[in-house]
Amino acid sequence: MAVLSLTNAHLAYGHVALLDAANFALETGERVGLIGRNGTGKSSLLKILAGMEKLDDGLLQVQQGLTSVYVPQEPELRPEATIFDVVSEGVAEAKALRERYELHDENDDLDWVLERIEHISGWNWEQRVDETLHRLDLDGSRVIGSLSGGLKKRVALARALVAQPDVLLLDEPTNHLDLDAITWLEGLLNDFKGSLLLITHDRSFLDNVANRIVELDRGQLRGYPGNFAAFQAAKQYELENEALANARFDKLLAQEEVWIRKGVEARRTRSVARIQRLEAMRQAHAARRDVQGKVRLDIDTGGSSGKIVAELEKVSKVYGERTIVREFTGTILRGDKVGLVGPNGAGKTTLLKMILGELAPDSGTVRLGTKMTVAYFDQMRDALDLDATLADTISPGSEWIEIGSQRKHVKSYLGDFLFSPARADSPVRTLSGGERNRLLLARLFARPANVLVLDEPTNDLDIETLELLEELLDEYDGTVFLVSHDRRFLDNVVTSTIVSEGDGRWREYEGGVEDWLTQSRRAAALAAKAGSAPAAAKTATAPAPAPAPVVAAKKKLSYKEQRELDELPQKIAALETEQKHLNALLEGTELYGQGAARIAEVTERAGAIDEELLGLMERWEALDAR
Repeated sequence: MAVLSLTNAHLAYGHVALLDAANFALETGERVGLIGRNGTGKSSLLKILAGMEKLDDGLLQVQQGLTSVYVPQEPELRPEATIFDVVSEGVAEAKALRERYELHDENDDLDWVLERIEHISGWNWEQRVDETLHRLDLDGSRVIGSLSGGLKKRVALARALVAQPDVLLLDEPTNHLDLDAITWLEGLLNDFKGSLLLITHDRSFLDNVANRIVELDRGQLRGYPGNFAAFQAAKQYELENEALANARFDKLLAQEEVWIRKGVEARRTRSVARIQRLEAMRQAHAARRDVQGKVRLDIDTGGSSGKIVAELEKVSKVYGERTIVREFTGTILRGDKVGLVGPNGAGKTTLLKMILGELAPDSGTVRLGTKMTVAYFDQMRDALDLDATLADTISPGSEWIEIGSQRKHVKSYLGDFLFSPARADSPVRTLSGGERNRLLLARLFARPANVLVLDEPTNDLDIETLELLEELLDEYDGTVFLVSHDRRFLDNVVTSTIVSEGDGRWREYEGGVEDWLTQSRRAAALAAKAGSAPAAAKTATAPAPAPAPVVAAKKKLSYKEQRELDELPQKIAALETEQKHLNALLEGTELYGQGAARIAEVTERAGAIDEELLGLMERWEALDAR
């Protein structure tokens, strides 16, 4: 049953139709991910559903008595208030009604007040606030002005959840949250009993939370059952069919245009119905909204840096009584793509500054490479002058820009980033959050650099631009440092990940986030297995130690064992690929229409792969040690 719905919805800004006879319904208990290009109107749609904005035309229907709460991208919180006070705003009606009952006068309708308090569970609102604060791990006495962006987002979510709404509307809920907080939020939303509609470009988050994807594309809302992985497969098939249909239509239209322009003899005999059909085809072609072009990205790496970018030996950094970095050792080579992962405040920026030589360590040594040209992507967009035009932001004082060996007009270059020539002279302040990020990327790539530092580049970028940015960074010859909480983006870009492991300790892992998590799980499993052996060994009489020469000697691998060792990496990689495929099946919807036997088969195989991987890893370690 639909809790809210849109019928024949129209919304336009200027000549751009954001909603063009669009239809949408949110069902009870659904968790819907709303996706689409930047500037297509997703946030406007969310505000319409929240009752904050109006449609130009169409019908919005809301179930009687429905309560909904909207959490914007950048929630407005009173900086001087405590967390408890701000979260209590979510139960403002309950507070007001209870005060009205306690201070009632003879003109009050107490029966209605009592009935309403009971209906919204208003007698124990303080307890609801305390329980929500505890559940979200928030200290109610802290002042809002002292909080980080991630904690402010958590407070806004607490204010929404304490209201116990029927519908939760979230705009980019993962922005400013670290990996642990995103995982926590996934669990929270999966446990939410009401209906959920959220805007996000975090593909892993969509896979783990959404059970339906709705895409806002060229004014239309199209729904796809399942998570983001299921949507990608369905969308690809749909776009291929659309392209074929458009090609057939265009071919027929071209033939009809040739026919109508034939000589006098043909015009005497032409069919009135055929002419009318041609006119209708012309109108349909003019009205068709084709798929928008893709961002075209290129970057000038300039000259190559030295082979070694940075070499750190037991570097440490302390602020006050807190150790931010403790004896970190590592080497960054030219062409490495390094992800930095850790909770907000762990010290990712501090470590990065020491790697780049911008901050001296308290102890240890840092040896920097030569010929380094560094370009920065600014997370908070502080570097953007809101009153400057887009053209001046990219190329101040000139209409032309040099990209490697190419010379481009600034309007053409902005067009590569989906900014129309008409907007080149518009001020930056007119751009949406995603468009400002796109402009920052355009400015970043316009400068030659052999080291890129990207601090949360994925915030507000649409999924298609994210995928193109991944391709660009994959082909980039220089060195990349990437600070991000977008797991899929990290996995698709980085070659190694430096992870905060608490107490100022940082460790480098090969691969991305999934590789780090897999390695961590295996290490923990091996440690647990090694630790469980032992009580019998401890109680038994210790054997006499073997002679030193025998212990020290290493037995050479046989030909068969050496061949087995060489083949193990490929076997492990094949199992991990199979595991990823099976997990995608289990998370999607297609499998569940194939019968119980097939579901049981896939589930059993997915469970068996973990044991096989662990066995192969142990065998690899045993052979490698010899």
